[in-house]
Amino acid sequence: MESIDLLKILAAVLALAVAIIGHEIMHGWVAYMYGDSTAKNAGRLTINPLSHIDLVGTIIVPLSLYFLPMLLGGESGFLFGWAKPVPINTATVIKRAGYNGAMQVDLAGIVYNFTLAVFASIAIVSMSKPTNADSLVYIFAYIFVFQLLIINVVLGVFNLLPIPQFDGAHFIMHLSLKYKLNAIAEFFYKNERYGIIIVLIVLMTPLKNYLLLIPVQTVLNLLLT
Repeated sequence: MESIDLLKILAAVLALAVAIIGHEIMHGWVAYMYGDSTAKNAGRLTINPLSHIDLVGTIIVPLSLYFLPMLLGGESGFLFGWAKPVPINTATVIKRAGYNGAMQVDLAGIVYNFTLAVFASIAIVSMSKPTNADSLVYIFAYIFVFQLLIINVVLGVFNLLPIPQFDGAHFIMHLSLKYKLNAIAEFFYKNERYGIIIVLIVLMTPLKNYLLLIPVQTVLNLLLT
């Protein structure tokens, strides 16, 4: 494996870790601001990656998406994944801050991802594209920032989708409960166990083009204009 290929893999893995770990920490931190110390007490408000690893979301899915296209004779795929969700006592948050507080917790990770993407886009526009004359450190930095931009946009867009068990669905649940549309909230609650199955269907079928890749490309175009 060439040194540049190794740099690409290391940069992508590091960018994914920053994106998904920060995403989960933000959920727990906002909940903590509203009086819920569940995540803090569980030791999940930490940047230690070992505390956030999810077998499927952090290992199996990213490796499959990245290396499977290469094994089939194509280019490396995009990197995507998720960390183990932080434990949150939503009842405590609702008691302190109502459903608005719960919705802020739901959106905290998405806001983190898009904010990081904005800063990464500003950085990548200001950086010159690396050449063979540049040091490996600069090449790594450029690739890392570029991957940070892409991965955070992917995570932000994906988590906006109303897939049971994920942020978009949680937001809709709490918004529905706020306006007493209990049937909608109950639908998402009852189907949470199917969330991972839906995710895999989206990622492994042409649905990913319409639900993920096209929206991601649209956001990237806006950020890099």
